[in-house]
Amino acid sequence: MRPRIALILLLTASFTLAVDFSILTVALPAIGADVGFGIEDLQWIVTAFALCSAGFTLLMGRVADVVGRRRVFLVGMVLLGVGSLAGGLATVPAVLLAARVLQGLATAMVVPAALALLLSTFPEGRERERALGLNGSLMAAGFTTGAILGGLLTDVLSWRWAFFLNVPVAAVVLVLGPLVLRESRGAERSRLDVPGAITVTAALLALVFGLTNAAEDGWTDVLTLGSFAVAGALLVVFVAVERRSRFPLVPLGILGRAEIAWGNVAGVLAFVTETSLVFLLTLYLQRVLGYSPLAAGLSFAVLGVGTVLGGVLGPRVVGRFGSRVAVVGGFAVQAVATLPLVLVSGAPESIALVLVATFVGGVANLVVIVGFMVTATSGLPEREQGLATGLTTMSQQIGITMGTPVMSAVVTAVVVGSAAPLSTAAVLHGVTSAIWVNAGLCAAAAVAIGAFLGRPRVAVRRPQVTAGR
Repeated sequence: MRPRIALILLLTASFTLAVDFSILTVALPAIGADVGFGIEDLQWIVTAFALCSAGFTLLMGRVADVVGRRRVFLVGMVLLGVGSLAGGLATVPAVLLAARVLQGLATAMVVPAALALLLSTFPEGRERERALGLNGSLMAAGFTTGAILGGLLTDVLSWRWAFFLNVPVAAVVLVLGPLVLRESRGAERSRLDVPGAITVTAALLALVFGLTNAAEDGWTDVLTLGSFAVAGALLVVFVAVERRSRFPLVPLGILGRAEIAWGNVAGVLAFVTETSLVFLLTLYLQRVLGYSPLAAGLSFAVLGVGTVLGGVLGPRVVGRFGSRVAVVGGFAVQAVATLPLVLVSGAPESIALVLVATFVGGVANLVVIVGFMVTATSGLPEREQGLATGLTTMSQQIGITMGTPVMSAVVTAVVVGSAAPLSTAAVLHGVTSAIWVNAGLCAAAAVAIGAFLGRPRVAVRRPQVTAGR
């Protein structure tokens, strides 16, 4: 019974934080009007969260290995509760941005720690694959649910409830967590690699900042290019630091394993393609078909159903055919489902094509995510589980952060280059052009992962245990 309660608790926390990625998107104009953000500064409500959640996740995954995963998980939930309460009560921009920073730090702490606790609770095999499937489906469904909830709460109550909803969730987790979660940490004592932590965190912050700035000011903007240059330079320094460190934050050998490297590449692309498609279709539904924010959000409910179904099917596909087939086959089906969306038009009947394509693509995307999670977290010693989950969490968050700027740049380039940039036809052309790119990324991912991931190893089933170590 305790493992099941622990699983529900961990999944609830991860789902809540996944919702936070998108719940404020449709509410940004209302937040700006109430709190005092200028239209040019609204992006910082999203950017403050993304910078911290993606920038600190690898560091926090390693901290969890050293000081204890349950401890980091619970501290993160405290930050989530405090940040959410502050955000809901905010009346000035500084307080709201500080709240989003706390929520981002909470995500960086809770998500990798929760995943590591999940892995320590269930051994490699069917039970772990099923748990990872549920985790993946709820993480992806959380992004879609956030878009729906954001529109609903803003229209019916207030955008402040998008923050307040997290407070009771955090309280329940903090009450039950110490009772059902057992402490887990790396088997071998080690010290935290401070120079490595500083350089890689700064590199990730620069990378995410560059990506978010690209969405606003373009990929050739001086600040965008400068951020990418700084990120590249810091990553070079990080590699040099890790080569000399006695207790490296990321043992470079682990990145030489095809399962880890290509598994995380698959994770980035899975989240890039699906979350950016939500952005493109939101633009299409509101700017071309004239849907309200709430109606556009509700249109993604079928995508949410597809992701849940994919989370159920994913472990079965992995168990029968292996994680490589799940990733490659999932990307191939996702490409086939996405491509017909280039046929959408201004006719109301196009919504039928959107619903069918997003449902099938959602199922396939979650099969990919389950395959990626199994691939990138299996076969590692206990001391490296936090590192592995930190890498997978970072891949998820960078994928979510990267997708919208990439597709936004495609849409913007097409729209600006058209004869009538503000017309519905120009927006439709921009959206369909970006959908071509999205489907192409899915197809390219299937080919690359199939070529470089290698044949799956035969899994050795271990006896099931009922609690984490």
